[in-house]
Amino acid sequence: MEDQREALRKIITTLAVKNEEIQSFIYSLKQMLLNVEANSTKVQEDLEAEFQSLFSLLEELKEGMLMKIKQDRASRTYELQNQLAACTRALESSEELLETANQTLQATDSEDFPQAAKQIKDGVTMAPAFRLSLKAKVSDNMSHLMVDFAQERRMLQALKFLPVPSAPVIDLAESLVADNCVTLVWRMPDEDSKIDHYVLEYRRTNFEGPPRLKEEQPWMVIEGIRQTEYTLTGLKFDMKYMNFRVKACNKAVAGEFSESVTLETPAFMFRLDASTSHQNLRVDDLSVEWDAMGGKVQDIKAREKDGKGRTASPVNSPARGVPSPKRMPSGRGGRDRFTAESYTVLGDTLIDGGEHYWEVRFEPDSKAFGVGVAYRSLGRFEQLGKTAASWCLHVNNWLQASFTAKHANKAKVLDAPVPDCLGVHCDFHQGLLSFYNARTKQLLHAFKAKFTQPLLPAFTVWCGSFQVTTGLQVPSSVRCLQKRGSATSSSNTSLT
Repeated sequence: MEDQREALRKIITTLAVKNEEIQSFIYSLKQMLLNVEANSTKVQEDLEAEFQSLFSLLEELKEGMLMKIKQDRASRTYELQNQLAACTRALESSEELLETANQTLQATDSEDFPQAAKQIKDGVTMAPAFRLSLKAKVSDNMSHLMVDFAQERRMLQALKFLPVPSAPVIDLAESLVADNCVTLVWRMPDEDSKIDHYVLEYRRTNFEGPPRLKEEQPWMVIEGIRQTEYTLTGLKFDMKYMNFRVKACNKAVAGEFSESVTLETPAFMFRLDASTSHQNLRVDDLSVEWDAMGGKVQDIKAREKDGKGRTASPVNSPARGVPSPKRMPSGRGGRDRFTAESYTVLGDTLIDGGEHYWEVRFEPDSKAFGVGVAYRSLGRFEQLGKTAASWCLHVNNWLQASFTAKHANKAKVLDAPVPDCLGVHCDFHQGLLSFYNARTKQLLHAFKAKFTQPLLPAFTVWCGSFQVTTGLQVPSSVRCLQKRGSATSSSNTSLT
């Protein structure tokens, strides 16, 4: 009995779900019927408006052409009437002279004849009939104002509803990823003169393959693109890849999206490892501020007890999608923090090959600031640039201002203005560490070394603050300068 009740309950549940589905579908059908009425009315109104616009244009064109014909007729009539009037007057004058000449010839008075003959001769010489052109000034041919709309009629007869644009094809060979910019190029499979604009969508991802249906990152939309290429500038490559897709739109409808493509966006992405930071440094993601009160023991213990002694990426941070295999494990405990006068913090990602670039902006009023790289073995009491395990550029605004390159406790004064933003380029295999003005890409100093251990980005600040920018590609201008850099190594790398 109980089994039958359970079976009946399942049937009731199934029927209830099915009824809900049918009711939802009925509502959808009713809504579609309403939409058909509304949309058909709209497209009918649009069609009538388009034809009315076409009629108005044809009427304006007709009026213009008729006006041209009328003006041409008036001009020709005026010229011909003037010429006719002149000819009529010349003819009347000539007839009067002719009659006078006949009368003189028949006269019997021989004494007055020479004088009369001379007057007639002079009158003929000055007669308008002999100064008159007997060629019409204008033609009566009006064929130049005729029209033939046979081609236009065929075009009008070929008018159809706007077709749905085809899906564009993205040209990967012509697309480019460089300098934290992406230039995407596409083409239409068939020529379509009705296309009004294109819509580009992109999103970041950590997955190399074809774009997945479900992705944490939303599609970003760029509309109103008139050309078949577009360049995204100023990007931060905080994930490994980017998906792209494009669709074409005419004035009525948008076509299907192109097949999505995935482009690799290689860049150096790291965070600051707060577990290595000096207790006087307050680390917040990629920002650091010197805190004179941060060294109080009770405050440190309380923060470490609450789990605030190390920086963790947010739950939805892109960096958490696929952890870097080079990311340094949090092996430093509280006692391994930098201490004493080494106000230092390290990055959390090892550099053991390839080229990498990052930038750092520091507060100009900072009493001391340094940026560079260090071996992971850098001692907790050791300051950047004062041992063989670290290389840095150092800005000192305390007592005596200085701008120096430091390594192995040797310093070289740099003859250059201190920029507000520094770019760091590390080519591990070439053993090259270069520093640039991040805005102008002017080379400030380059170290040439043989790195024997993996490196970590390293920073130091006293009575000040700084902010790091990661997810950057090596700028093309920096690569270009590096190729020429071998010629300047003798002047830029020595510390004497």
